[in-house]
Amino acid sequence: MQLGLIGLGRMGGNMAERLRLAGHQVVGFDFNANAVSRLTASGNLGASTLEELVRNLKGRRAIWIMVPQGAAVDQTIARLEPLLNPGDILIDGGNSNYKDTMRHYREVTAKGFQFVDVGTSGGVWGLKEGYSMMIGGDKEPFEYLRPIFETLAPAADKGWGHVGPAGAGHFVKMIHNGIEYGMMQAYAEGFTILEKKEEMNLNLPQIAQIWRYGSVVRSWLLDLTADALSKNPTLEGLEAFVEDSGEGRWTVFEAIELNVSAPVITESLMRRIRSREENNFTDRMLAIMRNEFGGHAVKKD
Repeated sequence: MQLGLIGLGRMGGNMAERLRLAGHQVVGFDFNANAVSRLTASGNLGASTLEELVRNLKGRRAIWIMVPQGAAVDQTIARLEPLLNPGDILIDGGNSNYKDTMRHYREVTAKGFQFVDVGTSGGVWGLKEGYSMMIGGDKEPFEYLRPIFETLAPAADKGWGHVGPAGAGHFVKMIHNGIEYGMMQAYAEGFTILEKKEEMNLNLPQIAQIWRYGSVVRSWLLDLTADALSKNPTLEGLEAFVEDSGEGRWTVFEAIELNVSAPVITESLMRRIRSREENNFTDRMLAIMRNEFGGHAVKKD
């Protein structure tokens, strides 16, 4: 089966390679010419323009978009629509806000095309392990794309599925990432407590390895943590600055709208934001207030 793929970064490139190895042909485009060259060198077909990409797709076209959420998705869809035939399928496999996805579905289907949203998890490990895919949209294009999903997934019957109407795929992926925030924060706090117990001289890489087997906290995330600690047990050279890609914020907003208490996810997001503040004003305010009401010492630069 053919698939057009827009966005050949590390994840997109790995997806293309996994499909190629299974006998599917990928026609890929990226604004980075080197990424297109790597795709071509691997045995897939690279395109230098969106027009060339569409021309090289035969029959009913299916085009998977892997670009940053927001304006980039809007612009890509707008550029593709004049090139499509009725029934062609656009797939947003990035981390779009589900409300944007619902809008894209309405706009695209009103013009006679199909639109499917795929919340995709797996990162740089997807080539080897497969991708977890949470899929939203109409059933007909979903079934048409089944061979693609079965190839990209960890197994033909595992790690993927149609979860609901348009927007549902990205909504479920949003909550998935919110949960991920909380899990990461819990691991980070736990290992920090272990690291601070200096008199026990605890070996963090060893403990991470112990927890990987038989423990109730074992997970793939712990596997990756153990690997990272084995390479850099003291985290030397790393800056305490943690980005967030948006899904955690959207999860918190959704929890508020739905009157759902989600303190762990919310606090994990706040901690990421806090990590970006140098000599932050909040902590200095706390210190000076403690000094005022209790005479507690204040450390000065």
